[in-house]
Amino acid sequence: MVDNQSCFYELFSLQSSPKKLNLKKASFMALKVEDLEDQSKYRQILKVPYEEMVTFVLDFIRRRTGLMVFYWSACMVFLGIALFVRINISGYFPFKNIFMHTLLGLIIIPLVYIPVHELLHIIPYYFTGARNIRIGMDLSQYMFYVTAHRYVANEKQFRFVALVPFILTSVVILFLVLYLPGLWKWSLSLFLFMHATMCAGDFAMLNFYSIHNGKKIYTWDDADEKVAYFYEEI
Repeated sequence: MVDNQSCFYELFSLQSSPKKLNLKKASFMALKVEDLEDQSKYRQILKVPYEEMVTFVLDFIRRRTGLMVFYWSACMVFLGIALFVRINISGYFPFKNIFMHTLLGLIIIPLVYIPVHELLHIIPYYFTGARNIRIGMDLSQYMFYVTAHRYVANEKQFRFVALVPFILTSVVILFLVLYLPGLWKWSLSLFLFMHATMCAGDFAMLNFYSIHNGKKIYTWDDADEKVAYFYEEI
């Protein structure tokens, strides 16, 4: 004997499940550049050519928000750690050795670390769904950057990409400063501070979102034309 209620339930499930799956899939579909051209839903609020990126960074790094208070406080704390280490190693090591580790922390390690910093942007970019990821530099502005060509990122995705190098590097270097011998404490504490200043561009971009708090902001880059675009959902 066939249970009519069970048959009806199975038939309803077969018909409704694909729709549910499609709706669920659609809700997670990433926006495309073409989607942002719909002026009934989105409007362009900023266009930044890469050649003007330093101007953009200097502008938004100075705007006071809770995020920037945190960033500048972190920089001051890291500088304070370096000064504390320097005071404590005074008189224990020859000046020549201290000078060499000063160069390591201020110049050599930061320069060598640039590719690692950019890699720490690439990995989270990839995890958010970007594939056409490019590395570039503009020596006239002393700028290195990672961009995802024509990839639309929302605020959460961009925050993830921007913060990974700062957080991961800071945690690892703080651990090394605590456990490595004296002179390495000095050079690495200097690098800790220097790396924080290297993240100024990341925090300037994040500050743009903080200033537009409560709005749905999307960004994408045209890596060929070297232009960054910001759109607001209406």
